[in-house]
Amino acid sequence: MINPMDLSGKHILITGASQGIGKATAIHISRLGAKVALVARNKEKLEDVLSALEGEGHAAHAFDLKQIQDIEGLVKKIVLEAGALNGLVHCAGVATMRPLAMTRTDYLHDMMLTNFYAFIELSRVFSKKQNYVRNASIIGISSVAGSNGLKSKVAYCSSKSAVDGAIRALAVELQDKGIRVNAVIPGFIKTELYDSYIGSTSEEDFERNVLARQVMGLGGTIDVANAVAYLLSEASQFITGTGLVVDGGYLA
Repeated sequence: MINPMDLSGKHILITGASQGIGKATAIHISRLGAKVALVARNKEKLEDVLSALEGEGHAAHAFDLKQIQDIEGLVKKIVLEAGALNGLVHCAGVATMRPLAMTRTDYLHDMMLTNFYAFIELSRVFSKKQNYVRNASIIGISSVAGSNGLKSKVAYCSSKSAVDGAIRALAVELQDKGIRVNAVIPGFIKTELYDSYIGSTSEEDFERNVLARQVMGLGGTIDVANAVAYLLSEASQFITGTGLVVDGGYLA
């Protein structure tokens, strides 16, 4: 039987791998045969995810992506220990809320460090010839917020719009190296970040309004993980520079 999403032998780096979409993606692609390098800040959570992976050769790296200047060293270490990479999935993200009146440049900068600047730096380092295997795939986790405004989330929406724009430019620039670059654009997914948002928003009936628009209901992390696995696999070998929308109809 042919499995078009077989990832056997592929070495994949996943950021934000300690929870939510990153955790689900790591577990899912390990079941598809991938060797996974987990990156997140919380060492204990990473170790829990590491123990849940199937197969061998996986590794966990506790690292704060806001330390942009140290990302190159992190990738070099991962490659030195486990070999060149076939894929990069940037799931790490910050989604805090702040009204415009309180949105100053230091807050914007902090949001962009994790959501956007780290993605660009990871892509830059990944695309160095010693760090990747040709026919590799880079995936940024974006959001419907990149094209649809949300109250008190101007920083978050802007950071995801930046990812959406970057993947198109990166796809053109890196095609000569045999690297595809895409985004996955989830709608509202049941994660810790979603629960935090529901708990902090002052907008009345927010969840009811979301479900009225997202006609298939809340998504699960596996829905996003499946999209990521597809973009990592050879089944998507003719796809680059685009966003794969996984939103239950939110943007329809």
